[in-house]
Amino acid sequence: NQTGEEPILPTPVVGVLGVIDDVHKAIGNELGTVDEKEVLIALGETKDEFGGSIWQQVSADTSDASSLNGLPPQVDMANEKRLAEFFHGVAHVGAQHVLAEELVEHLAHRALQEGHTAGVAGLGLNLDLTAVHEDEFVAAFSESASRVLVATTADRADQVFARTSELGIPAAIVGETTETGALTLGGESVAISQLVAAWSATLPDLFDHAVGANSVVE
Repeated sequence: NQTGEEPILPTPVVGVLGVIDDVHKAIGNELGTVDEKEVLIALGETKDEFGGSIWQQVSADTSDASSLNGLPPQVDMANEKRLAEFFHGVAHVGAQHVLAEELVEHLAHRALQEGHTAGVAGLGLNLDLTAVHEDEFVAAFSESASRVLVATTADRADQVFARTSELGIPAAIVGETTETGALTLGGESVAISQLVAAWSATLPDLFDHAVGANSVVE
């Protein structure tokens, strides 16, 4: 497990396989597959947690150790279990589209990725994260674990909330699909195509010049 001649620490990998009795009941991950407006619902608690990521790199004074800040996300297995129970019964509560990946990065990023599929379908997203956390920065960029973004049609949202209430999972509406082709948040609106282009270009811009496994990235 190494790159070129440079070994890296062992990385355990766990694979899980399952059988779906009826693929028509499988949880999807794309917006715009129904003819109705869809609402986005954030499941789980958003806390002031940042795990020393790019935000730390940009905001901290790396020459001063005391400037390091941010509490790494805390994992709560009981919360993970409740989310698993929710998805196990999700076909019965009407959630048509579920992002299977947890919001371990941040809500704004995950909404952008979901917005990518919306943009392909010619849709947009109107986001309001005030119900997630009182601090708008934390609401958008927290890295708290045990969170998932769910999308369903407006007429079935109450069924989702009934299920989350039954299981004790915090839930809040954070947005809805539109026909604008743009992502709107905090009064600002940007074309989803523009955001996706910038996001997709990051790695090619960094690595296109690489000629080998151990090429230096400047």
